[in-house]
Amino acid sequence: MIGGTVAGEPHGGLSLWKSGPRLPCTGTDMVTLGEGQTPLLSCPRIGSSLGTTNLFIKDEGRNPTWSYKDRFSTVAVSIARAQGANVVATASSGNAGASLAAYAARADMDCVVATFAGTAGAMLSQIRKHGAIVIPLVNKVDRWKFLAEAQERFGWFITSPFSAPVVGGHPLAIEGYKTIAYEIIEQRAGEVPDWCVMPVCYGDALSGVWAGFRELYCDGIIDRLPKMVAAEVHGSLSASLARGTDHVLEQEVRFDPLAVSIGTSRSTYQALKALRESSGQAVPVSNDGLIDMQSLLARREGIFAELASVTPLMAIRTLADRGLIGARDSVVAVVTAGGLKDLDRSAPKELCYQTFDTTADAWTWFINGQ
Repeated sequence: MIGGTVAGEPHGGLSLWKSGPRLPCTGTDMVTLGEGQTPLLSCPRIGSSLGTTNLFIKDEGRNPTWSYKDRFSTVAVSIARAQGANVVATASSGNAGASLAAYAARADMDCVVATFAGTAGAMLSQIRKHGAIVIPLVNKVDRWKFLAEAQERFGWFITSPFSAPVVGGHPLAIEGYKTIAYEIIEQRAGEVPDWCVMPVCYGDALSGVWAGFRELYCDGIIDRLPKMVAAEVHGSLSASLARGTDHVLEQEVRFDPLAVSIGTSRSTYQALKALRESSGQAVPVSNDGLIDMQSLLARREGIFAELASVTPLMAIRTLADRGLIGARDSVVAVVTAGGLKDLDRSAPKELCYQTFDTTADAWTWFINGQ
């Protein structure tokens, strides 16, 4: 058994807290919305178009705030409450802020989210609906300055990075991502995938999932480890791997990414370390074909994913084309959030649907091929 229900918490077994003994917080401090236990879906139809028929998708859009960040936030807010904090805060382009705001509301705590221009409107609305205070700043780096000052002046519990170069999110909260690995192994009846592919910004989730796999390996629950793959935008991990350096290289921003939630120009050392230790890969993904891939996934497999969550599929196709992922390799792609999150970036600006005065008009349109 990988986890174990948290003693004294009737809802632990219905969430990722079934693995509470492996998390850095006691069950009595648990703040939960029923996160985790997301489905792992076999997706051979879209997999075959990417070059592998043995594709599974871990759909993290099924979490309470529709993203994988809930695994981080449940641990972060639980720790914050245990430490007596009154305010939690983060720098976020959307998902992390929406998630933290929801868990802060659940814990009856205040939440502040520092963000920047260009953040998807739906996510800002979600953050505000949960009662958080939103601080939009023109300069993205000023978010970190604001949070550093807030910690020094008021002692806020900061969950995100707030210094440059970025070192990642709260190190204990990142432990929540280990549960993705636990669930993958449990849902595959102990069988380890050959590859685990994730969208990567600063690499918190990638390093957390890798830590989960390593724990299971060290405990003898699995007998081998998967190769991790980072689907990134501007290529900092790819460049660092190619040069063999431990320094994660800053990259020139050559375009405005549609996948805004992973649009950083430099990732982190822990992401690079996870890729190296797993003999993994990093694959830069551009805007080209991203929206088409999002539509293909929705039409063929019924999964409507956020644009950043589609980047693993683009990376899989690239690696299959290079011959690195074989046609029979088992591949798990982690879809990190649902497609309604950034609909303002993925849907046509002028979206109009034809209406019909009569059913006869509707049938004429339908029979003539729409």
